[in-house]
Amino acid sequence: MANFYCEYCGNKYSSVSSLTANSCSRHPLGSNKGKHKLYEGSEKSKYTCKYCGNGYSSISSLTANSCSRHPNGSNKGKHSPAL
Repeated sequence: MANFYCEYCGNKYSSVSSLTANSCSRHPLGSNKGKHKLYEGSEKSKYTCKYCGNGYSSISSLTANSCSRHPNGSNKGKHSPAL
């Protein structure tokens, strides 16, 4: 059975429909102001931020931290996983 992850928060779901049906606590517009977004990459042992290259063991730990090279400005957004 496949796992599906949210790109914004790293929550794991068993189906895409259940993932996209729920609000995301780490949505870019604000907590619970939008739905989860499907992470389209594969499951990995290490996830890398597409903006700065820092690596984390899970999507949830990566997206919990602010990124010094975020496009909106230094520490004005969270890390985002590279595919």
